[in-house]
Amino acid sequence: MKIQLLLPFFILLFALNSCRKNIKSEKGGIDLISNVYFDASKGLNQMQSFHLSKLNYLQNQFIELVPDHTYSEVNKQIYFIEDSLCYPIAASGSNVIFKDISKRQISQSVWEKKEGAVFSKDWIPNYRNRRNLSDTVLFKKKYKRFEINSPWNYTRFYIYPTDTILPYSFYRHAEKDYHGRLERIDSYNKKTDIFVTLQLLPRNSWDDEAKELFEFNHFVNTRKN
Repeated sequence: MKIQLLLPFFILLFALNSCRKNIKSEKGGIDLISNVYFDASKGLNQMQSFHLSKLNYLQNQFIELVPDHTYSEVNKQIYFIEDSLCYPIAASGSNVIFKDISKRQISQSVWEKKEGAVFSKDWIPNYRNRRNLSDTVLFKKKYKRFEINSPWNYTRFYIYPTDTILPYSFYRHAEKDYHGRLERIDSYNKKTDIFVTLQLLPRNSWDDEAKELFEFNHFVNTRKN
């Protein structure tokens, strides 16, 4: 079963522009991790973990590594993303020149990409019916929270208060409302008895493959100048 079928309610939002009052992170990485618990009402023993995506960014450029769900140390696909367009590149393509990709490859809109980090402009379903919860501490970080309860799903959202925004977000509209970064979504499907957690884990470092690509292109651009 594909992970997309287990997470139909996780629609992610990509934003190209940031608010002037916030600090835009210029360089770093983002991991998207999901844990899926089957027969959740009977306990949390039947669990499967998925590393959905490893996003590496430098300003408005992304190198996305999509891990293989069977062998997480192997990349199923690598994408170069810029200006809402994405290009698949070879897994061993450490000498890829970003400026030449658009001339040699057919682009795909990020809104159409189906694997790895999924991009969408949609809002959280039933967002207007949300209910605010008390703050909580999770993994030594304090979060604001709100919940949405429907006949089919119960979903809880965790927002970390911060002025630093990332170039990728689950739902930017919620982050603006709560003045922070949405880092975790927990959802329980009442019909299938499946509990799913989705986490956004920011980091300062790049993955090795992305580091080689960014540094090679910096070298190429420096030589041309």
